Amino acid sequence: MTTLAIDIETYSPVNLQKCGVHAYASSPEFEILLFGYAFDDGPVDVIDLTREEMPEDLKDAIFDPHILKTAFNAAFERTCIASYFGMPTPPEQWSCTAVMARELGLPNSLEQVGVVLGLPDDKQKSKTGRALIRYFSVPCKPTKSNGGRTRNLPAHDPEKWALYVEYNRQDVEAERAIRNKLCRFQITREEQALWVHDQHINDRGVRVDLVLAEKAVEIDQIIKGRLLQSAKDLTGLENPKSTAQLKAWIEDTAGIEVDSLNKKNIAAVRSKADSNEVDAMLDIRAGLSKTSTEKYNAMLRTVCPDGRIRGLTQFYGASRTGRWAGRLVQMQNLPQNKMPDRDLDTARQLVRSGDLDTLELCFDDIAGTLSQLIRTAFIPRPGCRFIVADFSAIEARVIAWLADESWRMDVFNTHGKIYEASAEQMFHLPPGSVKKGDPMRQKGKIAELALGYGGSVGALKSMGALEMGLTEDELKPLVNSWRAANPAITKFWWDTDAAARRVIQAKEPVKLPRGMGLYKKGPLLKLVLPNGRELSYVKPAIVDDSITYEGTLQSSGAWGRIESYGPKLVENIVQATARDCLAEAIDRLEKAGFPVVFHVHDEVICEVPNGVSSAKELGAIMSEPIEWAPGLPLRADAYECEYYRKD
Repeated sequence: MTTLAIDIETYSPVNLQKCGVHAYASSPEFEILLFGYAFDDGPVDVIDLTREEMPEDLKDAIFDPHILKTAFNAAFERTCIASYFGMPTPPEQWSCTAVMARELGLPNSLEQVGVVLGLPDDKQKSKTGRALIRYFSVPCKPTKSNGGRTRNLPAHDPEKWALYVEYNRQDVEAERAIRNKLCRFQITREEQALWVHDQHINDRGVRVDLVLAEKAVEIDQIIKGRLLQSAKDLTGLENPKSTAQLKAWIEDTAGIEVDSLNKKNIAAVRSKADSNEVDAMLDIRAGLSKTSTEKYNAMLRTVCPDGRIRGLTQFYGASRTGRWAGRLVQMQNLPQNKMPDRDLDTARQLVRSGDLDTLELCFDDIAGTLSQLIRTAFIPRPGCRFIVADFSAIEARVIAWLADESWRMDVFNTHGKIYEASAEQMFHLPPGSVKKGDPMRQKGKIAELALGYGGSVGALKSMGALEMGLTEDELKPLVNSWRAANPAITKFWWDTDAAARRVIQAKEPVKLPRGMGLYKKGPLLKLVLPNGRELSYVKPAIVDDSITYEGTLQSSGAWGRIESYGPKLVENIVQATARDCLAEAIDRLEKAGFPVVFHVHDEVICEVPNGVSSAKELGAIMSEPIEWAPGLPLRADAYECEYYRKD
């Protein structure tokens, strides 16, 4: 098949990073400036669309279903080209080189991938691009020196424009060189089909209740304004939000020295000050720092002209596991709604009507109420409702299946109450003796949440064990009890650790349970999952007796060496397998005619016409056995709702 490599430079007054490509390309002022392209291994050419029309044969090729279009982060090119020409660009005709790179554990930027792969300078992304993009592709500030213009055109600096043309040409060279380098590690047909589903879901988007979002922001501004005025009245400070001014005020008011006002030190400051005034001001400060409307603002700036937000997820966003990453509104960390449905409806209507007085009569914590309503801002189109379905305890079920921990498999094949059953197993209690509300269940819960991937006392503390009422002395025995109660899982950790070490040192493939295995391919350690998908670890090595590999460091975003060990590799395996279960569900639902509008963690949200299908049917589709996972005890719960919320 003929391949057409594409890279474009564009202009829009909309902020691409903050608003996403769909809102960016929806602007009436959006345009493609430069269109760089190359067929197969032919020469790279650049069409300057500010001066010439797109050649008809090139336009035909862009929309020819028999020509494969490729780009690095292809969603950008695909979306922009569709907007520019007013024609659909089916993802079935495209391939994303960035996905190829992420699947191999490589960075997420064209420039970094070229560096890591060691491409020659003439095949790497040019480092001059950022300044050129700022000059030509985003609005500029009007000044006297630039004649008050808000945009730089090619005529304003022909030399820079010539550099921009070459920069665009070089991006095509870099993308093609990366694709050629990675072609021996081709993306599988199944993953390519899943990427196509992902593109359709992101193109489809989800409708937003703009009235609710706008009113929520207005109400929050009123509440914050009141708090700020109260702070000024209480302290006499011109800017009570200033940490330096506030520290000085507390020191003067309470006669104490204040080292810091970060979250960890606030309780100590309160105790040391022993002042009602200081307590009141710190309460106000906490209210001012709440970000209950941050996601509403994100919705308002990312929404497209038709009232839908698109591009909420990034395919293969987590290169260690292949899980999706949240983008724009960050759906992966939405606050939960815990109030009863009736209260949720009431609060929603009061906010939509802007009735702050009644809202304050009905609800004590307005900021908290606005936070709980964030989910409800996502609504189906008229004539439809949402059907939400999610896997129950998916990671706990997957690790039990992978390790063949028999008692856990029995739990998930029957009642599914893993917290209660874990406490019974750990403390040798009779089956069925631990109930909801029992302190023993709390111990089972915290152990399940913290200890499945080799965690110890530190993990329990991070999960809030001490805040839940456990004592320091109880933590280590709890770790020991959990591991003793789960010998198969513990063995799975260290079998995986030993297998990875053997492959790295002896370069011999090693088999693991459930069709999994590890082997070396070129510079990569490949970890085969139950469905045949492979995770990749770049340049693995044993350093100071630790398993290490190269990757993107979470702390800095730089490329460096990362340490791992058996339990961490098992965490990757479990989360990747859970992701593949979700992928199966998405594939089934899309093929069955249930359009997915977004998904969060292990939950899928479908927009279904009223009177069509049911929650029971969608739950059944998600719960169907998976061919590559015989015996995996899946269970999906589903419910219908007129706006997105937790059941």
